[in-house]
Amino acid sequence: MLKKIDWGKQFVTANHPLFLCPLCQSEMGAVKAGLVCQKGHHFDVSKKGTLYFLQKNISSGYDRRLFTARRQLIQAGMYNGLLEKIREYIPEKSTVLDVGCGEGSFFNKIAAGKNITGIGFDIAKDGVYMATQQSEPLFWCVADLTRLPFAPQVFDSVLNLFTPSNYKEFKRVLKPTGTLVKVVPRSGYLQELRQAFYPADKKKQHYENHEVIQHFKEQFKLVNHHEITYTFDVSKENQAALLEMSPLEWGVSSEQKEIVAKSPLNKITIDLDVLIGKEK
Repeated sequence: MLKKIDWGKQFVTANHPLFLCPLCQSEMGAVKAGLVCQKGHHFDVSKKGTLYFLQKNISSGYDRRLFTARRQLIQAGMYNGLLEKIREYIPEKSTVLDVGCGEGSFFNKIAAGKNITGIGFDIAKDGVYMATQQSEPLFWCVADLTRLPFAPQVFDSVLNLFTPSNYKEFKRVLKPTGTLVKVVPRSGYLQELRQAFYPADKKKQHYENHEVIQHFKEQFKLVNHHEITYTFDVSKENQAALLEMSPLEWGVSSEQKEIVAKSPLNKITIDLDVLIGKEK
C-alpha cells in the first residue's frame, strides 16, 4: 500500500492540469515534490499527501474537536437522506470539487463507489488532515475560497455544502455544462439544538434563508430545488457529539451547556434546501 505522500504525488502528477497557481494564476506542472507554476512558485505534497496553498494561516474557528464530533454524527447516518439526494447529481467518471470539505466525511460518502476524480479543500488545516483518513481515493488541500488554486473550466461538479460561496470563482472553475450543488439550512434545521442553547433568544432560535437562495438565483440558473426534511434519532453515544458539532455552541455560556448536557437531545431535525444550478 502506498504511503499518503506517494499517493498524493501520483495524483498531482496525473492531474496537474486541474491546478492553477493561486499566487500568479499561471499553469502548473508536476515535479518530483509536487507542483510548480510557470513563474517558479512551488507547492510540495505534504507527508499526509496534501497540498498547502495558503500564503498565511487563516483562522476558521473550526477545530479538531468540532470536526471529530461532526464526523461521528455523519458516520452515524445523520445526513444520509441529504447525501443520497446529492449522489444523484454526481455522474461517473467526472471531476468534482468539494468547497469547504471540513474533515471529508460528506465528500467521502458522496464519492463512495463512484469513479470520480475528486478534490476537497478547506482553510482549516485540522479538517484537511483528518480528511486524509477517509477511505475513498480523494485528494485534499488547504486553500482559500477567494482565490481557488484550480484551472478554468475543469470541474463537472462543485459541491457547496453548508459553506460560504464565491460564485465568481465557481463559474471560473466549472465546465460550461457543469453543475453547482449548494446546500442551505432551512428554518427547522437543528431547531431542537437552537432552542436548547438559546431558550430566551427567539432571534437565535430562528433562521431564514431567503436572501441566500435569492442570491443563488441571481448568479446561477436554478434547475432543481429539493426540500429535504426529516427527524434523526440521536443515540445515547452520539448525544454529546451533537452539542459540539456545530458553530451554534460558540455563543453559548458554559452554564447553559451544562444544563443541556444534563437533559440531552434524543432527536434532531434536518431541514435543508438543495439547490442545483447551471451557469446562465
